[in-house]
Amino acid sequence: MQLSEILRMAFGSLAVNKLRSILTMSGITIGVFSVIGVMTTVAALRGSIESGLNILGSNAFQFQKFPSGFNTGNNMRKYRLRKNITVEQGQRYQKLMEGVAEVVSLELYDFGGGGTQATYENRKTTPDLTFGGGNQHYLAANQYAIDTGRNFTESDVELARPLCVIGVGVVKKLFPTEDPLGKSIKVRGRTYTVIGVLAERGTSFGQSQDDIIIVPISRFAMEFGNERQSLNIATQALSQEVYNETLDKAITAMRIARGLKPEDENDFEVFSNESLIASFAKVADAVAAGSFVISGIALLAAGVGIMNIMLVSVTERTKEIGIRKSIGARQVSILTQFLIEAVTISLIGGLVGIILGVVAGNGLAVWMKASVIFPWMWAGIGLLVCSGIGVGFGFYPAWKAAALDPIEALRYE
Repeated sequence: MQLSEILRMAFGSLAVNKLRSILTMSGITIGVFSVIGVMTTVAALRGSIESGLNILGSNAFQFQKFPSGFNTGNNMRKYRLRKNITVEQGQRYQKLMEGVAEVVSLELYDFGGGGTQATYENRKTTPDLTFGGGNQHYLAANQYAIDTGRNFTESDVELARPLCVIGVGVVKKLFPTEDPLGKSIKVRGRTYTVIGVLAERGTSFGQSQDDIIIVPISRFAMEFGNERQSLNIATQALSQEVYNETLDKAITAMRIARGLKPEDENDFEVFSNESLIASFAKVADAVAAGSFVISGIALLAAGVGIMNIMLVSVTERTKEIGIRKSIGARQVSILTQFLIEAVTISLIGGLVGIILGVVAGNGLAVWMKASVIFPWMWAGIGLLVCSGIGVGFGFYPAWKAAALDPIEALRYE
């Protein structure tokens, strides 16, 4: 028999039992969908992660009370018992690092309940602003730039002037038709004069980076205190070549500022862009591993289902096989036909799973404001795995069909 004739008969047999074929394919579809969906999401988010977690400038690191949010296995009680890093400690650290680091940014944020809202005359923002205090190095350390107006000066911070710089998201809500510079806005019952507007940053992880208001850190600490908040300190080395040396000196300076004795362990955390990305990578790898386990179980069950359906098909078509053998069909032709049927069921299920997985994964990525991708490598691996399942679980039924005795098969009822 020619291959085209074998293919025609295989597809024709599948078409006869459409519902059974579709149900058998669904097991493969579910298994492939789970792994392709997860891997598409992870792959699409990696680019967003590397830029979104790039919250520090180049050659930079940061000190804070708690470890990064991706370190989920930490004993959080240990970190809650630590004393907050105060503005006074941050200022002492800043003096110790003079001449050693290019940028030392002191940062405090308002994490009080109820959200933060800004008002101007009869206009209001949504109550989800990022509101905090920073010194003159805050913008450089967090990769913000001034679009119009100016940044804080050293004297603004020293004198705790009631000034603020705002993001374009705040401008659009409070000053849709007028220049915001020089205007006074209210935040949490306090009045601040706008001196600068930040260049647009867009969103990261679905969170706007333009709905932000920053005031001098000394003013923030004076009006809101920092008993409930712990200071973040971002430091930028002079160059990549002196990064490690700067980090060592910074840790020593931080220990001095915190009043630690030589035998005391560090009561603060240090992280960089690389450590944040590495922490996320661990979480992503764990999610991917879990997806592989779930997909493996689903694909194994789907393979067993394919074998079962093909065995049923062989039993139902025993007489057909006997007739074909009696008029000259070779064993290899029978074997090839049933293998093609098994592989076709597996591949079609895999293709549907890939399409659904890519759509679902990219849908989640779009919601997270990440770029849309097509995971060619994982799609190729998925098709190869599906082909292997079709051959592996379809071979025994195909061999059984090919090995039937034509006389016995013709007598089968």
